[in-house]
Amino acid sequence: MKTKHIIVAAGIACAALITSYSSRADIVTDWNQTAETVIRTASTPPPPPPIQVRALATVNAAIYDAVNGIERTHQPYLIRLSGVLPSASQDAAAAAAAHEVLVTLYPLFRAQLDGQLQQSLAQVPDGGKKTDGVRIGHDVADSILARRSNDGSAAQPIAFVFGNAPGDYQSTPPNFPLQPQFTHWSHVTPFALERANQFRPGPPPALTSNAYSDGFNEIKSLGMMNSATASAEQALTGRFWNGAIQNYWNEIAQTASLDRHLTTAQNARLFALLNLALADGVIAFYDAKYTYDFWRPVTAIRAADTDQNPETVADPNWLPENGNTAPDPSYPGAHAVLSAVGARVLTAFFGQDHFNLSVTSEVLPGVARSFSTFGDAAQEATLSRIFAGQHFRFDLTAGQQLGREVADFVVGGFLTHRDGPDEFENR
Repeated sequence: MKTKHIIVAAGIACAALITSYSSRADIVTDWNQTAETVIRTASTPPPPPPIQVRALATVNAAIYDAVNGIERTHQPYLIRLSGVLPSASQDAAAAAAAHEVLVTLYPLFRAQLDGQLQQSLAQVPDGGKKTDGVRIGHDVADSILARRSNDGSAAQPIAFVFGNAPGDYQSTPPNFPLQPQFTHWSHVTPFALERANQFRPGPPPALTSNAYSDGFNEIKSLGMMNSATASAEQALTGRFWNGAIQNYWNEIAQTASLDRHLTTAQNARLFALLNLALADGVIAFYDAKYTYDFWRPVTAIRAADTDQNPETVADPNWLPENGNTAPDPSYPGAHAVLSAVGARVLTAFFGQDHFNLSVTSEVLPGVARSFSTFGDAAQEATLSRIFAGQHFRFDLTAGQQLGREVADFVVGGFLTHRDGPDEFENR
C-alpha cells in the first residue's frame, strides 16, 4: 500500500489565507479554510469553540445541500431542491453558499469575503451554468440560516450555582472567579442528533473507587506544572494539542482531501459530515458536563482531604501544566469527544487506509507530530489532556465513547448515498 504524507498547517491570517488559497482548484477546501480563519479572527480573543463549531457546521451544511442539490447522488441534509438543472456549476454553488453564510454571520468581513467570492467565481466560465450555481448556493444558504436562526445558541446562559460538596464542580485557580461557560448549550437544537442527551454517558466514578484514585494519582503526577515525573515528550504533547481541537480536525480533513484529489461533491459531503458531527459533539458533551457537574483535577487535588479516599493525598498548591482550566465541569473531556468524532468520521469516509500524518500545532509553530492513522492522532490528542493537567483519564474514556456514538449516528443516518455504498466507505 502506498503511504500518504500529509502536512496539516494551522493559524493562517485571514488576508494571507484569501491570497494563498484562492489559486487552488478545490473550491470547498478553499472556503472551509476561509471560514475557519474568519471565525477565529472574528473577535479577540477568538470566539469560544461552541460558537466556532456551530458556524463551521452551518457553512458546510449550506455548501453540501447546494452542491448535492445539483449532483443529486446523496440524500439532502435539510434542503430538498426541485427543478435544478444538473448542468449548474457546483463550484459556483459552493462558493455562493459559503459566502452567504459567512457574510450573514460576520458582516464586518464582507469586503474580504466579497473579494474571495469574486476570485472563486473567476475560475468558473461565465454563462447560465455559473448563474444557476450562484442562485442555488445563495438560496440554500438563506434557507439553512433561517433553520438555525432560532436554535437557542443566542440564549442567555443558565445561572449556575457552585456546589461545595466533594466532587462538585467549582471555579478553578488561578483563573477564578470565572463563571461556568455555555451552561445553556445543551438546549441548542442539534444539527443531526435527536436530542442532546441521546448518548449521554453514565456518571463518573465514585470518589472512593479505585477508578477515581487511579485517575487522580495519574494526573496529579503527570499533569502538574513543571512535573518531575512527566517526560519531555509527554509535556510537549500536552502543549501541542492545547488549541481549539476542532480546528486540528478540519485541517487534517483538508489536507487528506487534497491528497486524495476529491471532487467538489465529495468534499462537500466530507466537510459537512465532519462539522455536523463536531457541532453535535459539543452539544452532547455540554449536556453531560452540566448533568454531572464534576470537579476539575485542580480542585480535586487541592481538596483531596475531603474525598474520603485514603488513596488520594491533597496538594493545596497544585496547578495544571497548561495553566488555566476551561471554565466548565470536567466530565467528559471535550478533546476526547471531538477527537473521537474527527477520527471516526474520517476513517468512515476514507476507509481503513493508513495515512502518514504530519500534524502541526496552532499553538506551537514549527512543531510537528507524526501518526500512522487518524485514530493514532485522536488517541494522542485525547491523552494530551492528562499531560496538560486538564482531565482525569476517566473523563477521556467517557468522552471517546460519546464521540464515537455521535459520529456513528451522523455518518450512518445523514448524507447517505441514494443508491448504495459510497466510494470511500468500507474499503
